[in-house]
Order: sequence, then C-alpha cells, then structure tokens
Amino acid sequence: MSIGIPVYNGARYLEEAVRSLLDQTFRDFELIISDNGSTDETESICRVLSAEDDRIRYIRHDTNRGAAWNFNLVLTEATADYFKWASHDDLHEPTFLARCVETMDALDEGTILCYPKTVEIDAEGRQVADLEDNLNLQSDSPSLRLRKLLREYSLSNPIFGLLRTKAALGTRMLGTYPSSDIVLLAELALSGKFVEIPERLFLRRIHPERSVEANTTPEQVAVWFDPGNHGRRVSPRTRLLAEHAKAVGLASARPLEKLRCWWYLLLYYRWWHVIPGEVKRALLRTRPA
Repeated sequence: MSIGIPVYNGARYLEEAVRSLLDQTFRDFELIISDNGSTDETESICRVLSAEDDRIRYIRHDTNRGAAWNFNLVLTEATADYFKWASHDDLHEPTFLARCVETMDALDEGTILCYPKTVEIDAEGRQVADLEDNLNLQSDSPSLRLRKLLREYSLSNPIFGLLRTKAALGTRMLGTYPSSDIVLLAELALSGKFVEIPERLFLRRIHPERSVEANTTPEQVAVWFDPGNHGRRVSPRTRLLAEHAKAVGLASARPLEKLRCWWYLLLYYRWWHVIPGEVKRALLRTRPA
C-alpha cells in the first residue's frame, strides 16, 4: 500500500496524524509526505519522523503550489496496488488499514474504494459525533451509483479510504476549483463500486484551521486549491455542474447510462436561479467597457 499525506503548515496535528498510521496493525506500506513549502515546523517534524521509520518518504517543495497539486502529486508518486490519501490532521484507529485491505482483497476489481465509518473529533481530539456517509455504492449501474452519491454526499470522508491505485490514476484526480473532491468521487463512482466497513475507524478532525473554515469565500477556497486562482472570480456551482457533466462524458458507461447520469445531474442542480446568476455576473465582468 502507498499512503500519501499532502501538507502545508500542518505542524499542530501532523505528528499525531502520522503516528496513528505508523502504529497500524497492517505495516506493509510506504508513507509519502509531500510538503508544499511549509513555513512552520512541518519540515523539522517530517525529517525527525522519516529518520525514525524507513517507510516514510519525505518530499520537500520550495513553494506552495496549492492543495490540488499536492494531493495529486502524492498519488502519482505511489508505487503500490492500493493507495490511500491521508490528511495531516485526521486520525485512524489501529485496525483501519488491516480492515480495508482484507475487505478489498476479498472483492474483485469492480470494487475500487473501501472506507470505514467516521467519527467526528474536535481540535483537541475529543469525539463529537458519529457521522453517517451512506456511500456503500454496490449497484452494477454507474448511473445509480452516481445518483446515490449525489443524494447522500455531505463530507468527503470516503476519499480518505483505500483505493485501487490504477482506478484513482484513471480519473482527472483533484481539480483546481472549490469542491472538486465531490467531482473526483463522482468519477470514481462512475468507474466502480464503493464498500463501507461498518466499524468506526476514521477520526475526522473538524477544527477552525481547516481549509473550509479558514477560507470564508469561494475565491479564498479557490486560491487554497490553486494559488494561480488569485484575483479570479469564481462561479462555484456553475463550474461543478460543468465538471460533473464532463465526468459523465468521459466515463466508459453505455450511452443510455450516460443519459441517465445527465438526468440525475439536472435533478441535483435544480438551483436554476443560482447558476444563471453566476453566468450573468461572469458575462458582465467580461463585457468591454
């Protein structure tokens, strides 16, 4: 297994997050930490940890190229058949990896993602609530898997499950626009099945320093995904609709399945009064003076 941790200025929680992976009962993995030009103690923490455990491969970059670039880089660096993204602030129960591996090993390649149930924890690591993802996508129909994903999606917890590396690399990976994680999940759902493990083995930390908490406008979130978005106006829902539609177009599903997918997208994006407004504002910004 390859595990990828993209990080930027994550010193507060990083060591605890890494140790929760190093202490797993399943130990046959490489841990790729990609540091996006951090200016806090992230680098020193990573160098100490990598000196302690030869499973860690630490990659240091001089500048911050954005979260999307860094998330995608750790995937492209993976060398194993299974891959897992891990964040610098979440925690994992000791049997997380073992349960995911034994579940995936027992299934055929049509199942491409395996994830356990989630517990929300706060900044201090206290358990706050049990979260329900309800994304056990077992239908043979890509359109039905997409419909369930769109209906049930709340947080991107399953993206931190175990993936077949080949399937993950077959997507466009994480986009450089807000909420591109849900489009990535849609591409995966169109490609194969998801299985949910009933145990609560993933501890998702919700805290004020999270990207969606620290960045309060769509423009700020866009810059977090890609610094090249600085100064650009954002039409988040219009972009999401376009990217979802493109994901369906790129899928290997039969034509009838694709038509059903596009229909489900139209039902999902029924905020017709919002998207035309975003388009109108975009046109007004580009109109010559």
